[in-house]
Amino acid sequence: AAEEVTLGYRGLTLNANLETVEGADGGMVMLVHGALAHNRMEIIATLQELLAERGLGSLAITLGLGIDDRHGMYDCAAPHTHAVADALDEIGAWLGWLEERGVSAVTLAGHSNGGRQVAWFAAERDHRLIERVVLIAPGLSSTDSRAAGYQGRYDTALAPRLATAEALVAAGGGDTMMAGVDFLFCPDATVSAASFASYYGDDPRLDTPYHLPAIAKPVLVVAGSEDNVVHGLPQAMAPFAGSGVISYVEIEDAGHFFLDFFAEDLADAMAAFATGSGS
Repeated sequence: AAEEVTLGYRGLTLNANLETVEGADGGMVMLVHGALAHNRMEIIATLQELLAERGLGSLAITLGLGIDDRHGMYDCAAPHTHAVADALDEIGAWLGWLEERGVSAVTLAGHSNGGRQVAWFAAERDHRLIERVVLIAPGLSSTDSRAAGYQGRYDTALAPRLATAEALVAAGGGDTMMAGVDFLFCPDATVSAASFASYYGDDPRLDTPYHLPAIAKPVLVVAGSEDNVVHGLPQAMAPFAGSGVISYVEIEDAGHFFLDFFAEDLADAMAAFATGSGS
């Protein structure tokens, strides 16, 4: 049975889609979507259905990003004041919500930027409910790749805009709004200096592999061999091969969003891992 559920959070209403499975043992998969996305995007909605078919309940949250009761993709016309790390508090709040409702074990999973945020949460905060962590095509990031990506998408150098944002933050003006700034998937956006710096600044925590050594729970990283969004994941995972804690699965011919029958392969891998019958 599926239903939308809500959570009061710092003056906002957060929403999520709860998929319950009769006879489940109290375990739950919690899903976090990618950048500026939402819990009904195709990969998340499909995963909830497929996990239910495999006997797993799930909670797919929509990150608020500063918007009350947000649904659908983030409206690029709206001012951006959110930061990458804001998701950590929201993930913690939803884990508390699940615990209050008697859930005893959670596999925490995230896709793309959500994978990066899930890894960050698991490494720095953890939670007694978390038994396993799944990172689906999680974000990779370096100073060079952020600059190259920005230049490639917008034909504009990142460095001057980042310098402006970081100078404002350093001077205590993180709330200052920068207008006409290209940001994430939003051209000509209005963005706070702190928000811009959080996504583009020189912070090693923006790179998923940075967090992996600090995660105490078993981790499954899933990649698509034809992912044209996150590049270099196999190479980034190579140092962790044989660690015994971190498993890596690559789904042949799958793209970044694991569309169509590739979603079945992804759900199979996640279900096997979540129930302890796989890697």
